Amino acid sequence: MKLIWTIIHSNIYISLAAVLLTVSAQIQLGMKPQWHPWLILIFFATLFEYNFHRLVPLITNKEVLNSEKYLWIWGNLTSFYLLIFFSVSGFIGSAFLVKEKVLIALAPIAILTFLYSIPVFGVKKRQFSLREIPYLKIFLIAFVWSSATILLPVIQSDEVFDKAHVVALLTERFFFIFAIAIPFDVRDLEADKLAGIKTIPLLLKGKKAVTISFLSLLLFFLISFFHYQRQNDWFIIEALGLSALTTSMFLRSEKIKKLIWYYHGVLDGALLLQGLLVLGFYYITHN
Repeated sequence: MKLIWTIIHSNIYISLAAVLLTVSAQIQLGMKPQWHPWLILIFFATLFEYNFHRLVPLITNKEVLNSEKYLWIWGNLTSFYLLIFFSVSGFIGSAFLVKEKVLIALAPIAILTFLYSIPVFGVKKRQFSLREIPYLKIFLIAFVWSSATILLPVIQSDEVFDKAHVVALLTERFFFIFAIAIPFDVRDLEADKLAGIKTIPLLLKGKKAVTISFLSLLLFFLISFFHYQRQNDWFIIEALGLSALTTSMFLRSEKIKKLIWYYHGVLDGALLLQGLLVLGFYYITHN
């Protein structure tokens, strides 16, 4: 149990999900899954960004250690700092193993993620980050995840892909990430309200925002169905359909919502599960 808790709260778990979604993107693009060195880069970039996002308020406001979100860090402060060092070292080391064009493509995504966490913009002597811009936070998360896990495989490959195919893949993944991100904003409703951050759950009065999650999940599946039906890739439709079904259950079940690791274990796990499903259905149907 302690090991599972550590894997989840150290953000190793979500970093593995990023890797698996990137591998599944290769399959959805019509390629064979290949375990390139740049997948290591994806892992360490995700690991650093998620921990860096917690490092900034930790440095600027020690009181955050008393909040529930920082319980693991409070009990593992030395390990947390070592994890930051490990992720930076891993990112720098893996950067030498990838093509230059991958690093160039990653740069604007990296800048967006930094600006998401660091308050660098100013209005009337008050500094703020991108996440504090009204209603932008959830769209930014969905965009960064979609572009990082899809565009990097496209750029790394020497193949020429149909633009409509890539746009469809980006769109369906955007809606899937969007559906999962909304419950996190519902969880942070009071904290965002106190911080003056305007979010969709604040606009829709809390739990009503979950309806947007279901609509987003439906759009994800409908776009996926027509996308891969045209290509006759039924194994992908089956994998993504099962992903949509299980994620819908995660969003609906009150029993699952009461689990202590519901957000960072179950909802983040929906990302990892989708990658595993696409990968699993691929190997089942191609052997």
